[in-house]
Formats: sequence, C-alpha cells, structure tokens
Amino acid sequence: MLDWDRIRVFHAVAEAGSFTRAAEHLGLSQSAVSRQISALEEDLGTPLFHRHARGLVRTEQGEILLQTARDVAARMATAQSLLSESRERPAGLLRVNTTVGFGAIWLVQHLAEFLDLYPEINVSLLPLDAELDLSMRQADVAIRLSPPTQPDLIRKRLLTVHTHVYGAPSYLERYGTPETPDDLDNHRLITYSDNSTILPIPTLNWVVRAGAPDDAPARKSVFQVNNVFGMIRAAETGVGLATLPDYLVPRQNRLVRVLPELEGPSFDAWFVYPEELRHSKRVAVFREFLLRKVAEQAIW
Repeated sequence: MLDWDRIRVFHAVAEAGSFTRAAEHLGLSQSAVSRQISALEEDLGTPLFHRHARGLVRTEQGEILLQTARDVAARMATAQSLLSESRERPAGLLRVNTTVGFGAIWLVQHLAEFLDLYPEINVSLLPLDAELDLSMRQADVAIRLSPPTQPDLIRKRLLTVHTHVYGAPSYLERYGTPETPDDLDNHRLITYSDNSTILPIPTLNWVVRAGAPDDAPARKSVFQVNNVFGMIRAAETGVGLATLPDYLVPRQNRLVRVLPELEGPSFDAWFVYPEELRHSKRVAVFREFLLRKVAEQAIW
C-alpha cells in the first residue's frame, strides 16, 4: 500500500516544480523532501521525475500519479470541511471559482462582510475565465456566466447581466462622443483578446458589429486583452471604448456610458455546486449572501 505521507510530498513537488519550493510549502528540509520522493519511486519501481538543472519534469508515470494525488487531495479537503460543519455554525474551506471580472472586481468587494458574518469559513477565490470541474472537486462552488452543462450540478440563477459601451471622459474629450452606432467606425475599440480560446462572456466583443449591416466587415480593435479587468483599466486610462457588463462599472468609476440606447445581448449568471454539497451549511449561507447582495444593487 502506498504511503499517503509520501503521496502528499509528491503532490507538493509536482505542483511546485522543484524540491526547494515544495520544501518551503511543506515546512520540511529539501533533503527530507528528496528522500521521500526517492523512497516513493523505489516503492513504485519507476521514476516519477526527470531531474534537470533547471527543475523537474514529470515522467509519464508521474503524470498518472499526479492526477490521482490531486483527486485525493481535493476529496480530503472536502471531507475536512464537511466534518468541520458538524458544529452549529457554518465552517470550513469554501473554494469559489468564477470569472476574473466577477471574482476579482465585484465579489472581492463584498467578501469582508461575508467573512465578518461567518468567521469560521475560509474562502479561497479562484478567478479564471476557464471553468473548473466541480464534479472533480477542483472547486466547491462556481458563479458561471452561462448555464451549466453538467447534469449533476445544482443551479440557482443569480442575476441577468446587461452590457453597454463605456469610455473615459479623457477619451471622449479627445475623440468626441459617438452619437449613433455608425460613429463607432471612427473610434478606438477595446476588445477581449482574439487569441483567447475561451471568452468569459460569449458575446463580449459585440461592439465590433454593433449597428452594422450583416455583410459589413467587423470593426478592428486597437487594443486586446485577455481579461475584463484589463479592459476596464484600459478604458479608464483613455485607450478606447469598451463593452462592459454594467455591474462591473460602479457609480464612482471613471467611466461614462455612451450610446446608452445601444445594449448588447444580455445573459444570466448562475450559482452552481455539486449534488454532494446540497446540505453544506457554508454553501447555503454563501448562496443566500450572494442573493442578498445582488438584490441590494439597482444596477442589475
């Protein structure tokens, strides 16, 4: 039977890519980590890493073991959180996956209040424009900007998102304010990176065709960036006009809505989590907290 302690060390080394960084994370000496990996390789009768001067590269067998180690680590974290919830108050680690824009801009401004309400919950925010697999326990819950396709996930609609065109006063003073959609032909546009294979919102770049005939070529953007936060910052500094979800542009923001009658396609945001967490107290209080914060904002 494999030694779980050695698997735990292997997992840390595989994720860190070096004995030194893994040792710092585990609070062990580098030599102790190296000994554990060597002992595990001896138990398995196969090398798990290719050793190079520039770091470690996993072998094929190492890749196989890492997948299992990640799964075991995730399930151990889930078990630890569920066991801690045997007490009266919600407690434990809550891993939240959502897009960069929603997580790093909207959600973080409300987390202090949530943690004050539930001090025994620890939140790990995983803002990625790619979706993590909840059924594989890569995260506990997610806020998705499209309906979940996995049949084993519980869903709750949070809000309907609307998008408009925004620009900075400095940009509008220099280049003028567009009066009609056709005027966008003569403006600098900011879009989500064309090189990205995953759009956080499928219709995020609708401005390139807004108001144009179907047979007209798409407008060219002057600046592309692969996350919504970068789009907001570029618009704020006067790079150009950007189509942004309204909830990401607070009243005190340095952006002005232009062509207010021109609205992009709307879409729903969903709170989702796996069936096995249906009775989790920390998931329930987080869901209700999000619904309350959404209801408090008239911008939706």
